[in-house]
Amino acid sequence: MADSKFRLVHIASQRVRELSGGEAPLVTSKSIKDTTVALEESLLGSYKIIVGEEAKVAKEELRKRKEQEKLEEQLSAKEEEIRKELSAYLTDTQEEGDLGEVEGAEGEAEPSAEEEVEENTGEAEE
Repeated sequence: MADSKFRLVHIASQRVRELSGGEAPLVTSKSIKDTTVALEESLLGSYKIIVGEEAKVAKEELRKRKEQEKLEEQLSAKEEEIRKELSAYLTDTQEEGDLGEVEGAEGEAEPSAEEEVEENTGEAEE
């Protein structure tokens, strides 16, 4: 429970914003108004408010958690981009390989420069 009526009003107003934003009430109430539900939650102690050093620590932890989530999201986006590029590269490489097999099947492939050098060296030795 709040130590003064001003703090109670402040706590209740924060909770009203949350309830108006779509959060579920923490207590069952006869009232349908968000302000009344928020006051009931505050008075019953259902809604925990932290202050002082504990609040600073909690705020810092929340900031770190959000930052970590953002980094993970960016990382997964990068991962997806790399996967797409890799699959496109593999598809292109596979298509080029298929074309090479078709060309090789039509006729004899010309010897590479290394093969020609080996043939010429063999002839010179004889």
